Amino acid sequence: MYPQSAATTFVLGDRPVRRLGYGAMQLAGPGVFGPPKDRASALAVLRAAVEAGVNHIDTSDFYGPHITNQLIREALHPYRDDLVIVTKVGCVRGADASWGPAFSAEQLRQAVHDNLRNLGLDRLEVVNLRAMFDVHGPAEGSLEAPLTALAELQQQGLVRHIGLSNVTAKQIADSQRICRIACVQNQYNLVHRNDDVLIDSLAREGVPYVPFFPLGGFSPLQSAGLSEVARLLGATPMQVALAWLLRRSPNILLIPGTSSVKHLHENQAAGRLNLPEEAMDRLGQVAAA
Repeated sequence: MYPQSAATTFVLGDRPVRRLGYGAMQLAGPGVFGPPKDRASALAVLRAAVEAGVNHIDTSDFYGPHITNQLIREALHPYRDDLVIVTKVGCVRGADASWGPAFSAEQLRQAVHDNLRNLGLDRLEVVNLRAMFDVHGPAEGSLEAPLTALAELQQQGLVRHIGLSNVTAKQIADSQRICRIACVQNQYNLVHRNDDVLIDSLAREGVPYVPFFPLGGFSPLQSAGLSEVARLLGATPMQVALAWLLRRSPNILLIPGTSSVKHLHENQAAGRLNLPEEAMDRLGQVAAA
């Protein structure tokens, strides 16, 4: 089921990126709202990520809001030529830190311009449309109107590539009739595997799949089986969980987030971790439990 080895890069849009990237969501304050407790540490993590070879950073202007993009600009601008920054639109934050849909053409236009301004860019490399029919997971609903609005911004040269987030297989198929879909970003990890069939389908099409919450998100992965494999390999459970994803399919791009330089380097080391067949078999039992 799993290849013996995984390539270290995959094409995102039309740019090759390392399959182990970085997600900036955790750089904002608690609940992804407000500023970080330690701004200097947040800037240090971003710089350490790029120094470690990361060239795919995931962000959004509704993280904070505005906070993570401003941190990215302060830490990394002017950007390296090979750095691909991927952002998201389709959501707005309330004063109470709530998450609400922002799907109108005007809201999407404003979101794109906010991302451009706060990141210090003239054009966004990849913009994911985040479906908000259900905040907690994919739910059916038409994306035609917001996707058409994004496609118009693409035609204006403000956006290079369009992706989707928190979507169903039907929404992806419908969207591909409107514009090329550069990537899909859904929740997926060792124990949350609703997208198994979708990942394989996208792999055949050469479309990157970017799992958010690859380590469980706000509820970190916990499993006796995972811990046992990690102990036998001399690795951390989180490194094993990331290595499993890299081996799961060659089109998977990872964006584990952290606000710690130490954890950043631990996550990056997962790319060098070899999982033998017996470890894969044991982890398969974890996923099926």
